[in-house]
Amino acid sequence: MIAYGDNIKIFCGNSNIEFAKTICKELGLPMGQSVVRTFADGEASVTLEETVRGADVFLIQSTCKPVNDHLMELLVMIDACRRASAGRITAVIPYFGYARQDRKAKSRDPISAKLVANMLTVAGADRVLTMDLHASQIQGFFDIPLDHLLGAPSFVEYYLNKFPEGTYNHDEFVVVSPDVGSVARARNFAQKVHMGLAIVDKRRQKANECEVMNVIGDVKGKTCILYDDMVDTAGSLCNAAKALVEVGGAKEVYACATHGVLSGPAYDRIEASVIKEMLFLNTIPQMGNTSSGKIKFLDVAPVFARAIEHIHGGTSIADLF
Repeated sequence: MIAYGDNIKIFCGNSNIEFAKTICKELGLPMGQSVVRTFADGEASVTLEETVRGADVFLIQSTCKPVNDHLMELLVMIDACRRASAGRITAVIPYFGYARQDRKAKSRDPISAKLVANMLTVAGADRVLTMDLHASQIQGFFDIPLDHLLGAPSFVEYYLNKFPEGTYNHDEFVVVSPDVGSVARARNFAQKVHMGLAIVDKRRQKANECEVMNVIGDVKGKTCILYDDMVDTAGSLCNAAKALVEVGGAKEVYACATHGVLSGPAYDRIEASVIKEMLFLNTIPQMGNTSSGKIKFLDVAPVFARAIEHIHGGTSIADLF
């Protein structure tokens, strides 16, 4: 069943324009005509240059850095579509910012992920499409439907092609969670690539003492694949890779993560680390040191394009996984 006929419109903000263009190409649709800019004082300004009345509208915008600017652009775009009588508005957010603040870790902490969910709903979004939230329970923060895509299938396909089971003995490979909080994610990935599982546990024994890295699991002489949902400054990831080699005796270390936030010294840290190859999905556009020989990106725009087709057609997106 197609809920909104053939009247589908796709617009994008300024966060990841090439990603949006690829989605449109996959769908065989033109990009909606709009102007998203800022006033001299930094306020977001959005102008829709074509009708969206009764249309099934998809707004593509990662809330990556500058996070607040891109988030505000998305909210204003949603409001513009709502006031122009769009039939349905879906916020397509490949990378959902503020997801790390999903609970009160200490007294008087905000829960910013819930706040952003409320803002999107109040602005007028009817549903959200995103990928690999930092914490899966954030799905429950929304009072509107949320479709949660997974980046793991893209990594599974990549590594099974890179290290085919007929050529490589997967008993000599280990998927590693860089911290205790990512164990469930890493376990599911390890099962799909038919590899073992290990965990890097970091802790500070006493105040003012250096962190001690412990490797839980057998990685000696094995090829390790560090798996996480996002990499920001890359400090924890690179330290975990170092521990695998120096403490665990690993043969070599690969790493992959869905979202490459890559703030501050991240590029330099990855380049100087023992990581042989760092793999990301292109939910966030590559910025900074684009000539890095270690960092690679996989294109997941086709995955989002297929998800949009299913949403528009009123069919399940579970088939994508």
